[in-house]
Amino acid sequence: MASLLINSARGDGTGSAIRDRLVSAARRLGGVALLTAAVFVSLACAGFDPNDPSFTHATDAPVANWMGVPGAVVSDLLFQAFGHAVWLLPIAFLSLGVRLLLDKRLTWPWLPAVALPAALLLVSAYLATWPAGTLGGAEEGWSLRTGMGGLVGDFLFMQLQPHLSAGAYGWITGIGGAVAALLSLGLRWRESLSTAQTIGHRSYRVGRQFGHAAGHAAQTASHLSGRAIGAGWRHMERRRPTDAPAFTEERSFKLPGEQEESWSLRETLGNFFGWFRSAPIEVENNFIDLDMRDPRPVARPGRPRKPATRDDDTHASTMEEASPFDPPEDDAEPGPARSRPPSSGTPSRPAAQASSHQVSMDLFQLPALEMLTPPRQGARTTNLTRQQLEDTSRQLETVLDDFGVRGQIIDAKPGPVVTLFELEPAPGTRSQRVIGLADDIARSLSALSVRVATVPGRNVIGIELPNDQREIVFLRDLIKSDPFNASEARLPLALGKDISGNTIIVDLARMPHLLIAGTTGSGKSVAINAMILSLLYRLRPDQCRIIMIDPKVIELSVYEDIPHLLAPVVTEPHKAVVALKWVVRQMDERYRLMSHLGVRDIFAYNRRLEQARAKGQQLTRRVRTGFEPGSGAPIIEDQPLDMTHLPLIVVIVDEVADLMLTAGKEIESAIQRLSQKARAAGIHLIVATQRPSVDVLTGVIKANLPSRISFRVSSKIDSRTILGEPGAEQLLGQGDMLYLMPGDRIVRVHGALVSDHDVERVVAHLRTQGEPDYDEGVTEEGGGELPLDQPPGMDSGDGTDGVYNQAVQIVARDGKASTSYLQRKLSVGYNSAAKLIERMEAEGLITAADHVGRRRVLMGRGGVDGDEPTQDD
Repeated sequence: MASLLINSARGDGTGSAIRDRLVSAARRLGGVALLTAAVFVSLACAGFDPNDPSFTHATDAPVANWMGVPGAVVSDLLFQAFGHAVWLLPIAFLSLGVRLLLDKRLTWPWLPAVALPAALLLVSAYLATWPAGTLGGAEEGWSLRTGMGGLVGDFLFMQLQPHLSAGAYGWITGIGGAVAALLSLGLRWRESLSTAQTIGHRSYRVGRQFGHAAGHAAQTASHLSGRAIGAGWRHMERRRPTDAPAFTEERSFKLPGEQEESWSLRETLGNFFGWFRSAPIEVENNFIDLDMRDPRPVARPGRPRKPATRDDDTHASTMEEASPFDPPEDDAEPGPARSRPPSSGTPSRPAAQASSHQVSMDLFQLPALEMLTPPRQGARTTNLTRQQLEDTSRQLETVLDDFGVRGQIIDAKPGPVVTLFELEPAPGTRSQRVIGLADDIARSLSALSVRVATVPGRNVIGIELPNDQREIVFLRDLIKSDPFNASEARLPLALGKDISGNTIIVDLARMPHLLIAGTTGSGKSVAINAMILSLLYRLRPDQCRIIMIDPKVIELSVYEDIPHLLAPVVTEPHKAVVALKWVVRQMDERYRLMSHLGVRDIFAYNRRLEQARAKGQQLTRRVRTGFEPGSGAPIIEDQPLDMTHLPLIVVIVDEVADLMLTAGKEIESAIQRLSQKARAAGIHLIVATQRPSVDVLTGVIKANLPSRISFRVSSKIDSRTILGEPGAEQLLGQGDMLYLMPGDRIVRVHGALVSDHDVERVVAHLRTQGEPDYDEGVTEEGGGELPLDQPPGMDSGDGTDGVYNQAVQIVARDGKASTSYLQRKLSVGYNSAAKLIERMEAEGLITAADHVGRRRVLMGRGGVDGDEPTQDD
C-alpha cells in the first residue's frame, strides 16, 4: 500500500513538471510571437506610405513599405483606424514579449488584453484634437484623409465633444489613455508605480524649467508692451490737434457675465495686459482718427461725415476724385485741413448754401447700425475642414476622370455659399468640354447645382460646388465692415460677399447704371432693399435724392414719405413714363447749368458753387438780350446764376417688364437717353426685371447698361440675354448672384439678407428726421410733357395750335424761318412744316420768300409780343 502511494506521488510530480515545462515553452513561444509582431508592426508603420497599394487605395506603383505588400496593407489599416495611436501596439507587444520570453509570469493575464484596446481608443480620441501635421513631420502635414487619431478618434471626438468641455475631454482621454497604456505593458503593480513615479518626476522637472523660462519671457513681454503703450500714448498726444479735446472721455468695456464698468481710456490702455482674459471683449469703437495726412474722415454708420475744407487751387489734379458733398467751412483757417471730433454728432452746414433741406440737415441723423438684424451665432462659418476639402477634391478628380477629363485639383477656396475648386486640366483639354459637364458633375456628386467657368488670367478652370451648410450674410456685417466705411464711393452699394468671403462694395456712380434680372424667389427684391439701405446709411437727403418706380405696388411702397424721395413712390405705368420724361428734362437742364459754368460734371459744378459761396460771391453769366435801336449794337446783361446745390439722383425701377408692355417705345427711349448722358449730370439708374427676355431687355437697353447683376434664371437663354454667357441658370437662389463688372468680368456674390423688420425700422427712423420735399413736376401729367424723340421745349399736344405756337417760338428765338428748318426742329413732315410757314406768312410774322427763298422774321425774339425784329442770317 505504501509503495502504491509513493509511485502515485512520483507520477503526480512528473506530470506537474511536464505541465510547467509546457507552460513555460508556450510562454516563451508567445513572447517570440509578440516580439516578431512588434518588429513587424514597427517596421511597417515606420515605412508607411499612403500611396502604397492597400484595401483603400489601388495603384500599379511599386510598394515602398519596408515590409512589402503585407506591411503596406497592415500599416494603412492601422493608421486609418487609430492614427498615431498605433505606436502603442509595438510598445505593448515589445514589453509583453520580453516578459514572456524571460519566462516572467503575468499577475493578471487578462489585464493587458483589456487595457491595450482601451488605450488605443482613448489615445486616438485624444490625438483627434491635435492639428494635422503635428506628428507627421512632412511638409504637407498629416497626409491621410482622417485626423491624427484616425477614424476611431474622429468618431469618438464627434460623440464626446458635444457633452464634455475642452478641459474635461483632454483629462479623460489624455490621463485615461496614459493609465491604460501603462497597464497594457504587463508590468507588476510595484513596477508600474515605479515607472509612473519616474515619469512624474521627470515631467515635473521639465515643467518647472519650462515655467521659469515662460516666466522670464512673460516678464520681458510685459516690459516691452508697457514701453510700447507709453510710446504710443505720447505719439497720440502729439498727434492731437490743439483745439481737440483731450482723451479723457470715459469708455465702456464689458465682459460677458459682468456688470458694466467705466474706465478711463488712459487707465484701460495702461492696464490692458493686466486684465486681459480669454473671453471675448466687446469694445465700442469711439476712437477718432486724427491722421492729418488724410483730411477726409471715415464715415461710420449712424453718424454723418464731417465736411472737410477743399481748395480747387491745391486740388485741381484730383478734381474728379473729390467728394461733391463736403462744403468748406466759412471760418476755415489757412493750413492743412484737419478732421475734428464732432461735438454733437452732426456736422454743421454753411449758412450761405441755399437748400430746401438746410434746416432739417442741421439736425439730420443717419440710421444707427443697431436697427439692422445682428448675425445669429453659428451662422457665420461653414466649418469645412481640410480633410473634407481633400476628400471632395479626390472625388471630383475621380468624376472628371470617368468622363475622360484629365487634370488635378490644385486648390480649394471655401466661401459662404459655395466652394471653388481650381482644376488644372491636362494639356490639350478644351475648356468648353469641362464647362459642358456641369450637369453631369452635379449628378455624380449628388449636388444641387454646379457652375463651371474659366478663371481669367490663370490656367485653371473653376468648379463651384455648393456647401452643405450655407452661411447667411447679414447687411449689418457689410455696413460696419472696413471696405464700406473706408470706401470713397459716392454711391456705395453693399452687394454681399464673394466665393472667398470678401466683402463686395461697388460704386453706382462709376457703373454708372445697373441692370438686375432674376426669377421670382431668387433674392432680387432683397438685394434691391440692401442697395437702398446702403445709400440711406451713407447719404443725407441733400446729397442723394431717389425716385422709386414700382409697378408691382407692394415692393417699394414701404419707403413712402422718407426725406430722400423726390416724389411719392410711382406705381402707375403712365405716371412712370411721366417721371422718366421729367428725369430726362432734368438731365438736359443740368447740362445747361453746367455749360454756364464751363464744367464737365455735376461734382465740379457743386465745387464751383461751394467756392463761390465760401467767398460770398454771386456767379453770373453774360447774355445778349437784344439790340440797340438804330445802331444795332447787341445789348449785354449779367444774369445771376442759380446757386442751388444739385444732389445726385438715383432712379430705381423695380419691374421694367410691365412698363415695356404699356409704353415700350417711350421707356426704351428714356432709358437710352439717360444711360448715355445722365452720368455727368449725376443721375443714375437701377433697372430690375424678373423676365430677362429679348422683348424686355432690348439691344438698346443692354448696350447702354454694361453693369449687370443676374440672380437665378430659368434657362441658359435668359442667362445669355442678361450676361452674354450661360451660368446664371445654375445659381442656388436666395441671394446667389453673378455680377458683371464693366469690362466683362463676372464675379459670383452671395447677397446680404435684409428682413422686412430692418427696412421698417430704418424707414421709421428716417420719417422722424423730417418730411420729404416732393417735386410735383415729377409725376404731374401734361404741363408740356413731350415725346422723348423730340427736342426739349416742344409741345406734346395733338392740336394744331400747340404745334404752331411751338413753331412760332422756335422761329422767333432762332431768327430762322424755313420749311426745312422747322421740319428738323419739330420732327414733322415737309407738308406740315410748309403749312406752318404759310400760316406765319399770312399772319404777318414773317415776310414772303425773296428771289433766293429767304424769309425775314418780323417778330421780336420774345415771340409775337416782342418788339425787336430779327433777320435770318
